[in-house]
Amino acid sequence: MAAERDPEALAAARPLLTDLYQATMALGYWRAGRAREQAEFELFFRGCPFGGAFALAAGLRDCVRFLRAFRLRDADVQFLASVLPPDTDPAFFEYLRAVDCSDVTVRALPEGSLAFPGVPLLQVGGPLLVVQLLETPLLCLVGYASLIATNAARLRLIAGPEKRLWEMGLRRAQGPDGGLTASTYSYLGGFDGSSNVLAGQLRGVPVAGTLAHSFITSFLGTEVPPDPTLAPAAGQGPRVDLAARAEAWLDRVCAHLGLGVREPHRGERAAFVAYALAFPRAFQGLLDTYSVQRSGVPNFLAVALALGELGYRAVGVRLDSGDLLQQAQEIRRVFRTVSAQFQTPWLESISIAVSNNIGEEELARLAQEDSEVNVIGIGTSVVTCPRQPSLGCVYKLVSVGGQPRMKLTEDPGKQTLPGSKAAFRLLRADGGALAPDPDPDCGPGPGLPSSLQLCEPFPSLAESRAFAQLSLSHLSPEHKRLEQPAPYPVALSDKLRALVASLLARGSS
Repeated sequence: MAAERDPEALAAARPLLTDLYQATMALGYWRAGRAREQAEFELFFRGCPFGGAFALAAGLRDCVRFLRAFRLRDADVQFLASVLPPDTDPAFFEYLRAVDCSDVTVRALPEGSLAFPGVPLLQVGGPLLVVQLLETPLLCLVGYASLIATNAARLRLIAGPEKRLWEMGLRRAQGPDGGLTASTYSYLGGFDGSSNVLAGQLRGVPVAGTLAHSFITSFLGTEVPPDPTLAPAAGQGPRVDLAARAEAWLDRVCAHLGLGVREPHRGERAAFVAYALAFPRAFQGLLDTYSVQRSGVPNFLAVALALGELGYRAVGVRLDSGDLLQQAQEIRRVFRTVSAQFQTPWLESISIAVSNNIGEEELARLAQEDSEVNVIGIGTSVVTCPRQPSLGCVYKLVSVGGQPRMKLTEDPGKQTLPGSKAAFRLLRADGGALAPDPDPDCGPGPGLPSSLQLCEPFPSLAESRAFAQLSLSHLSPEHKRLEQPAPYPVALSDKLRALVASLLARGSS
């Protein structure tokens, strides 16, 4: 797991990644003498995404990094001065220079928790001016992360526990920050890793990658590597010309497969040899650059069997076009017959990976018990969340100075629940739901400038991933269904109902 650097270096947002009206409200609070009034906001969503009955709470680790590093620099304050009215009191900008989150308190669902409509993902308390400034960046950090994690969890539920899922959507993501977030939180949601190297460096996400069609098409077959030889895997014995051994194996493979006189593509074979020389212990073949059955498969087998003579074991193949399910089944049959023919038992069970704009429907096909697919790479449909591009989180004021606040609106669906609250999850007799642990007692603790005091050690990303999968395993099947699930019941206590009723009556009088 990659070591995390200082929080400011890893912060996914800066203080001015916000809407201007947060700054104008801050000026209004300050001018009214209310900047330090204690207030509490809640961040939640109103409806589960993708037509499902659950979401996964995510983005907390990014929020913590952001809050720890929160400080308006001179350049930030100078820019705000340039966009606010020119007659703004200079004392306001001096006040902003001293603003940090040392007096901010955050209560949150643990990273990877199941979340449901109306239940706060974050409860943010502190000076009114400060917690107002935090609205937009916290919504940005939590909303997309939770959406990605939930989308990944749905895909994992479709794939089942055995298939390996790899996120490979960086090139399709909504910008570099979106790409890093998608790689991070698709892993939390249940993917096995990502192609995104930066996610590995900064967040400890497992990374993997092999070769693309461009590598294969760059070879004509006339290239001569500086050293075409390879030593045996055991380290003893003479070096062997791998290209020559692959050519010798090709004749035997083609005869077995009944391919006749048409020779598989020479350039593809040269590319496989070059890749095998670079990665003899991790050789994989991309089979569909030219023709899977007439070129990709025999060329791969020739090189894999040549490596096998030297004690190396090819690790897999990948398909990136066509009917992935049908091709995977056909390729597995070929591997089994070749394995039996040439007494190479390791060959029949090597990994078959597939990719190519795979969505939920295609994933369901590939997850069939007899699909023969081991690894599934998903890009666009995980990082862009095409079924629902936004979770729609909101950040609403629930108390000021210890007094409950409630948004009264003509749209009942947009009314808020007043006051500081606690959420409880009831445990069914059959253990089908998780009961949350009591809030840890942090003690008063001194405020540290530009730093939050954590009540307990923050889990690693891998630990949060495991917690998310555990949480999902306890969710009842009727709530876990991806189509027409039963809504998860979220009820209000009698005390909260009474408070809502009293504030509604007061507001309508």
